[in-house]
Amino acid sequence: MVCRSSFGRRRRRRRRPPGSASAFSVKAMAPRLQLEKAAWRWAETVRPEEVSQEHIETAYRIWLEPCIRGVCRRNCRGNPNCLVGIGEHIWLGEIDENSFHNIDDPNCERRKKNSFVGLTNLGATCYVNTFLQVWFLNLELRQALYLCPSTCSDYTMGDGVRGGKDYEPQTICEHLQYLFALLQNSNRRYIDPSGFVKALGLDTGQQQDAQEFSKLFMSLLEDTLSKQKNPDVRNIVQQQFCGEYAYVTVCNQCGRESKLLSKFYELELNIQGHKQLTDCISEFLKEEKLEGDNRYFCENCQSKQNATRKIRLLSLPCTLNLQLMRFVFDRQTGHKKKLNAYIGFSESLDMEPYVEHKGGSFVYELSAVLIHRGVSAYSGHYIAHVKDPQSGEWYKFNDEDIEKMEGKKLQLGIEEDLAEPSKSQTRKPKCGKGTHCSRNAYMLVYRLQTQEKNHTMVQVPAFLQELVDRDNSKFEEWCVEMAEMRRQSVDKGRAKHEEVKELYQRLPAGAEPYEFVSLEWLQKWLDESTPTKPIDNHACLCSHDKLHPDKISIMKRISEYAADIFYSRYGGGPRLTVKALCKDCVVERCRVLRLKSQLNEDYKTVNNLLKAAMKGNDGFWVGKSSLRSWRQLALEQLDEQDGEAEQSNGKINGSPFNKDESKEEKKEEEEELNFNEDILCPHGGLSISENERKLVSQEAWNKLRQYFPKAPEFPSYKECCSQCKILEREGEENEALHKMIANEQKTSLPNLFQDKNRPCLSNWPEDTDSLYIVSQFFLDEWRKFVRKPTRSTPVSSIGNAALLCPHGGLMFTFPSLTKEDSKLCQPLERREGGWPTAAHNNIALIWPSEWQMIQKLFVVDKVIKITRIAVGDASPPEVQYISEPNLCPDCREGLLCQQQRDLREYTQATIYVHKVVDNKKSNGGTKRQKTSQQSYVAYQKQVIRRSTRHRKVRGEKALLVSANQTLKELKIQIMHAFSVAPFDQNLSIDGKILNDDCATLGTLGVIPESVILLKADEPIADYAAMDDVMQVCMPEEGFKGTGLLGH
Repeated sequence: MVCRSSFGRRRRRRRRPPGSASAFSVKAMAPRLQLEKAAWRWAETVRPEEVSQEHIETAYRIWLEPCIRGVCRRNCRGNPNCLVGIGEHIWLGEIDENSFHNIDDPNCERRKKNSFVGLTNLGATCYVNTFLQVWFLNLELRQALYLCPSTCSDYTMGDGVRGGKDYEPQTICEHLQYLFALLQNSNRRYIDPSGFVKALGLDTGQQQDAQEFSKLFMSLLEDTLSKQKNPDVRNIVQQQFCGEYAYVTVCNQCGRESKLLSKFYELELNIQGHKQLTDCISEFLKEEKLEGDNRYFCENCQSKQNATRKIRLLSLPCTLNLQLMRFVFDRQTGHKKKLNAYIGFSESLDMEPYVEHKGGSFVYELSAVLIHRGVSAYSGHYIAHVKDPQSGEWYKFNDEDIEKMEGKKLQLGIEEDLAEPSKSQTRKPKCGKGTHCSRNAYMLVYRLQTQEKNHTMVQVPAFLQELVDRDNSKFEEWCVEMAEMRRQSVDKGRAKHEEVKELYQRLPAGAEPYEFVSLEWLQKWLDESTPTKPIDNHACLCSHDKLHPDKISIMKRISEYAADIFYSRYGGGPRLTVKALCKDCVVERCRVLRLKSQLNEDYKTVNNLLKAAMKGNDGFWVGKSSLRSWRQLALEQLDEQDGEAEQSNGKINGSPFNKDESKEEKKEEEEELNFNEDILCPHGGLSISENERKLVSQEAWNKLRQYFPKAPEFPSYKECCSQCKILEREGEENEALHKMIANEQKTSLPNLFQDKNRPCLSNWPEDTDSLYIVSQFFLDEWRKFVRKPTRSTPVSSIGNAALLCPHGGLMFTFPSLTKEDSKLCQPLERREGGWPTAAHNNIALIWPSEWQMIQKLFVVDKVIKITRIAVGDASPPEVQYISEPNLCPDCREGLLCQQQRDLREYTQATIYVHKVVDNKKSNGGTKRQKTSQQSYVAYQKQVIRRSTRHRKVRGEKALLVSANQTLKELKIQIMHAFSVAPFDQNLSIDGKILNDDCATLGTLGVIPESVILLKADEPIADYAAMDDVMQVCMPEEGFKGTGLLGH
């Protein structure tokens, strides 16, 4: 919406300039373009030499009425006196002091009372954070780790921690100790586990398998603690997490029972086809029959017998980890996928029915549920619901954020809703009291129930507490620093608020002395988010170092009082006072505007003068092209002058315009012909072409000169350019000479010119024993000259050296010539520092009689000749072919190698994939199957096509590939094109099976235009099952190379 305000009133009475009465007679402000017209309307009646100070002030819109706040909704860019909507609204009135800074309250980073400490997610380390919180709330594990000796004692001193040096744990145990101490007594809301993650060598940007991480880390921790002397420390992992079961095999024939004992730290439970946790445990322990090929060798029977095998739980640990196998390998895609099935589990789990020895208590209570939110195995987020063993309250650990559950109850509903996919929703089963259902739980942690509640208070050792206290001190110092920064920002904001309230009221200039400041600078002054820079008015200056009138739309007129304060506080310049109004620019603009309005009338006048008969021969030469387009040229020139300032000097108060771009634009403009330059010769004189110019009268020329004062002037008596006349004569002589040469060469070599009766190496002519070779390029250029001698340059020499190697030897053999091998028979361009490379044109064969004439007509640098000789006395005699010069074996071999190398170094080349259809399931019978097999064999034989025109057949698709692309990446492309998973693709080329997924296409022999055969094992019915494959195109590395595997 355009704001409007009154024009008519004046702050002081001034004499209205002639022709300006209509400029400000409007009662409501017009849009910007109308303001522009109103400011220059006086130019219609005022000549440039009559421009006065009143006209200048009108052009600069000095006396436009300022807008009123509330009436004007946004700033009027056409009115320099409108100071509304420039950003002042945020400063006027009462302001919340919090808006003066962008610094959060440091107390928000402080740990709340009776809450736990979170862990920072370093990118994709949420799976690490969940297990750290679970292990931290295992009080026995935490206590044992605190008892583990540490090098931290070397870091601490009797009077406290060494100053000026940060503590760096050396071992995994020390990292875990320090993390647990911070989680227990830190004042921070969350801490950074980067030291621990870095010590393990984990990639913070790659999400890993959480279950695999848990198993590997427990193994690493057990191995590390096994070297400790204290048995409570050494055996803590076994005491807390280790159980024992036996693989029991019973022979059906003799009843012999064999046991294989094994320790476990978690039970891996299959969830496919199950709805309850107890069903998963029962399947884990169920009996398996060993029959047929899978029979068991019984040592008692000394033969293979039918048998049964099952797992028997012998002992259970204090902490029972149940891994729900949600992430399984999908054979169709060759990658993992997530099973999003609901599994029900209870808060109390009685394991007595599953244990072989019934003595003792085997009732467990739920202590943690680890959740994976997301439908894919390669994306999502890990969180943990953990029960505080001391208070019995449930907490949700989500990296930095920790939420306490209400009423000491586990609540999983929200997590399940977040993970629900948009399609094919599965209804959540109803859960009774004390039971839960989850489609995202991947690990359940149960603790052995005891009669007495755990009131153990784990104390942080003194040496660790000193480190925690030091970290807390740093945190408190940071809080004080942030609070001080907030206070300083508030103080600055208050001062700026007072400054704006004071100066904004004094900004309007009225009738008092005034200056101009850019609108952009005023907006930045009122912008609280950026510091105010010095005033820079250089960008709005004209070529006379004054304020350009066309820049007035981005300038504001302010009082001299406000300008003095601005420059004293912020500096800058130059100052644009009333003396900065540029009379020269206003006069020039007046001239341009008058010419634009006068152009239509002058166009008619000039046309009438051109039609009228010339009186005498006095006049001026004007180009016919210029006369046809002079009106358009004049209009463009006037528009450029009128809008020149809008692109000059770049931007206000900031980045100047790009000088390189400006130079390029000027260069392009210079290349375009200006008025009357179409009859200008290259030497700056009058062109000799009389057909391109016309003689016009003095009156018509004077009219044209008003619009093109810099146009070249050629009176009727002006002679044409003498140099051009000489060149014209020479050109005519040269054309005659060229015609004569062309006619002579055509007469001398008629068959060569018409391409008739040409020799062929594959069928050597009987009447000659020698043939000569020239390049096809020479032949094409020569024929072009003979056909059009006046438009082409004569061919004077034959450059056969380009067909030879650097040593002067021949690059191709006679057999390669007879086979018409396009890659070997092509002429060669000299490659710098090596052998030549093949060009586009073939060689040409010359008869001996023609060669004699060629040597007379052209300069030949190298003679290339092939001679047939008879060897021996046999009848018919044996024939040999000798080349002159001789073949260079080394360079030819290098050329062949280079050609093969070029075939394997390509980017974005086209290959074709042909899907072979197995017709056994079709109704076509034996005949159809036979046809399919024949086509398969045919494709194997012609698998590499070198034809430039490839005819695609049914079942074939073109793909763009590069030589450095791996076979696995090609399989991904094929999967998108044919909907065949990589695992089911059997690829071959030229009878060779392609099975190395890591090899590049270049090394596998796949070259441009190759045809690869695809045979699919099984079609995949559900294309959505390949979502995970699209996300993972590279082989999984897992924890390879990390500290978890001993690296």
